[in-house]
Parts: sequence; C-alpha cells; structure tokens
Amino acid sequence: MRRPALDELKQQIPLLDYLQSQEWRPVRPLRGGRWLGLCPLHTDHKPSFLVDPHKSLFYCYGCGRGGDVIRFVELYHQVRFPQALTLLREWCGVAPLLQAAIDFYRFQLHRHHEPLAYLDQRGIRSPEVIEHMRIGYAAGGGLRSWLTQLGYPTSVLCSVGLITSAGYDSYIRRIIIPLESNLYGRSIRSSAPAHRFLPGSKGGLYLWEQVRRCAEVILVEGLFDYAVVWQAGFRNVTCPLGNHLNARQFQQLCDGPRTVYLAFDADLNGSGPRAAQHLSRRLWAQGTEARRVELPEARDPNSFFVQGGNRSDFQALLEAAQP
Repeated sequence: MRRPALDELKQQIPLLDYLQSQEWRPVRPLRGGRWLGLCPLHTDHKPSFLVDPHKSLFYCYGCGRGGDVIRFVELYHQVRFPQALTLLREWCGVAPLLQAAIDFYRFQLHRHHEPLAYLDQRGIRSPEVIEHMRIGYAAGGGLRSWLTQLGYPTSVLCSVGLITSAGYDSYIRRIIIPLESNLYGRSIRSSAPAHRFLPGSKGGLYLWEQVRRCAEVILVEGLFDYAVVWQAGFRNVTCPLGNHLNARQFQQLCDGPRTVYLAFDADLNGSGPRAAQHLSRRLWAQGTEARRVELPEARDPNSFFVQGGNRSDFQALLEAAQP
C-alpha cells in the first residue's frame, strides 16, 4: 500500500478510538491533551502507556514500544504489517464496502458472455460452485458510480484499492472471487497480469471454517483448482493461493487431528512437487499426517478435470497418495 493510502487509512482510525474499542481506558490526563494508562502490550501495574490523540501516537515507558495505530495492531494482535492493515480495514468498515463491491461484481457476471465462456473453458460449469464461491466479474465500468451512490467516498474506494487514482476499476476484465478480507481477480486477457489482490493480507486458508472439522483435508494450490475439485464432489478441499503457506495457514492445518492430502501442481520444473515434499515434512514434524498426491506430469487439479478426469480418477489418486 502506498504512503498516501496508508495516511488515509490512519486518518480514518484515530488511535484513541481504536484503543478504547479494545477495552483500553485512560487513567490520568496529561498536559497537551495526552493520556496515560496501563499498557495493553505487557503486564502493567503502574500506568506507563502514553497516548497522544492529536498525533495519534503511543509510547510505553515500561516496555519501550511505540508507534502509530498500525504498529499498535501489529504488536497487540501479534500479526505482521499486511495482517494489521486487514484488521484495520475491517474495523473501520471496509468489510461492508467489500460486500457491496462483491454484490456488484456478482450481478455483472451473468450480464456478460465473455466471463462465462472463460469459466466454462476452465471447467467451472456448475451454478452451484459459482454460487458457493460467490464468483463475480469486473467488466471495468460502473463500480465507482455504484459505490458512491451507496455513500462511500471516492477517497475510501481508492485507499482500499478498488479503484485507481484515476478513478478506474482496479479489477477491469477479471473474474472476481471473494476471500476472507480481500478480493482475488483473475484476468481473462492474456495481455494483463494474471492475478490481482487488494493491498494487505490474503488471509487464511480458503473457506477454512467449512472444512476444519474434516478428518481428511485436500489442499490444492489455487482457486480454480479448488473450484473443479469441489464441483466434483470433494467438499473437504481448501487452498492457500499458492504452494507456500503463510504462518496462519500452516497453523490452521495443524490445529487438530487430520490427514492432509497435498494435491499440488505437477510442474515440469518440479516446483510443485518440491513444495509438497517440504510442506509434508513440516506437517509430520508437527504431528499432522500428510500424503502427497501425484498428478500426471504437467497437470494441476484444474487441468486434470478439464482434460477429462472425473471424480473416480481423482479418488484413485488420493488413495494412491504417499507420505
């Protein structure tokens, strides 16, 4: 996220307001409108946490830590910078804004032939999976007008990343798939970068809450892999959006007893199999059983189904998976 967008986000979220929403209470007023209270970042018995509402900064004389509201979120929630931005966007009401954008994109999907033809080409044909994943389409016009009519200022749309500084839709001619607190956009044009996200974290494993209680979980790399596997009837599938998991995604896989089937891409350069082998070792080290699914050479789950594979074929691959 660029500096002007960061400044815009911080202006929307006064530090004192955020602290008080986290149950922090000032104990003693100081000169200049500053406040002193117990530090929420460590066990504190004597007020040592200084807050300057005018500068929107904090400093603790006990633990020596300080900064702005983004730094506080990093420390308080023990997350990294991108995750802190995600939490702050949710707190200041970005979640309703994203939902409004998602509703707009979903409505646009069935008004255009091109995205439906692209989905069909990628093997995504069931209305059920389109509904399940809330798939939409950014045609490249109308989003700004729609959202401003709903009361969202253009400056907010720009700071979130939905529109460019010139006022255009950031996701022009892209299939849109909502994530936890972000949007994934897959270009249907070969001339544009294939993937796009809003600034900030991509979140945890895709729709994790729907599979976390499954004794067996299928882990694929991408959302289009997820779509065809789910469409084939395997409802215990999830994905990290790549073959390298972030810390939260890895912790999710290890949060209970389960077997994880790693159905990563069978890349010709070996990157998918190597990533699966590395992840398998890490999971076993944490006491989580892992099995590597061997797809035909140069295939990923999406192309496996697109090129004629069916549920029985994929089931056979799962049964043949090795630790």
